Amino acid sequence: MQSLLFVFLGGGLGSVVRYTIGRWINSAHTYNFPFGTLAANVLACVTLGLLIGLADHRQLLSPNARLFWAVGFCGGFSTFSTFSQETLTLFQNGLNTSAISYITISLFFCVGATYLGILAGEQI
Repeated sequence: MQSLLFVFLGGGLGSVVRYTIGRWINSAHTYNFPFGTLAANVLACVTLGLLIGLADHRQLLSPNARLFWAVGFCGGFSTFSTFSQETLTLFQNGLNTSAISYITISLFFCVGATYLGILAGEQI
């Protein structure tokens, strides 16, 4: 039961951070492109990579801290469902190039960010 509490609290915090970053970034431009979700997902991936690097290679996180930060916070911070919905909306609005760009950029940037985060975690 304690594990669920750590995931719940971390997920709530991550969701609030995602919402805040998304609104802030999306309010700064008028382009019909979901930069806010992209930024939140990339930041969540680099954060998760860093946490994994610290937890797996440096053993700097307790099991409960890992649940809170990696599963809860990063799980709430990143959002595949919003990414999927925004991609479909771009396609439905005839913005096929934007949709394909969003998919491609998200995939490469998020995987790359996770990898760079792991490398950073191993070096700390």
